[in-house]
Amino acid sequence: MSSQGVTRRDILKTLAMGAVGGSVLQVIPAKAAEFVHQAVRKEKAASPAGKYTPKYFSAHQYEMVNWLCDAIIPKDDHSGGAVEAGAPEFIDLLTSENERYQLRLGGGLVWLDSFCADRYGKSFMECAPEQRNEVLDLIAYRKNAKKDLSLSQGVAFFAFLRKMTCDGFYTSKIGIADLQYIGNTSIREFPGCPPVPERT
Repeated sequence: MSSQGVTRRDILKTLAMGAVGGSVLQVIPAKAAEFVHQAVRKEKAASPAGKYTPKYFSAHQYEMVNWLCDAIIPKDDHSGGAVEAGAPEFIDLLTSENERYQLRLGGGLVWLDSFCADRYGKSFMECAPEQRNEVLDLIAYRKNAKKDLSLSQGVAFFAFLRKMTCDGFYTSKIGIADLQYIGNTSIREFPGCPPVPERT
């Protein structure tokens, strides 16, 4: 038996492999998400530039993931968005340890670039913002894949990325604050919903 302890990589691989089944969240359990966020924070703290280095996605793909995460949950006046919450790092770190995620997300990004090349003659990130939004309008709805089977892979990819982005956001400090979660705190009264205004 090896004297070497369990490594961070072993833990991430185990989390990523068991993530889909029995999830509290969309894709992975809350404790697993917390571990991934901690791993990213530690890496940023140890980096001279304070930045995360992608483990799976190429620079081009990671730029796409950042843009897509921002489109899924943008920042607003109330809260930071998915990028500020670390969703792209969260997604990359989990994907680096899971072959199914690599196939679904990596393959989906390749599909997205290929679709844009056929439609606009350029990669997704080279497209104008209006063109990118037009593509997202096509792949954001399952009904579009029923009308046009060529969109099926794009729709499946975007649905999975959206779930991963939500998991990454709502398990982060920013996402938890956005939910205004106060933990297990007793409340003396619960006023409920305000009364419905009468129609005039």
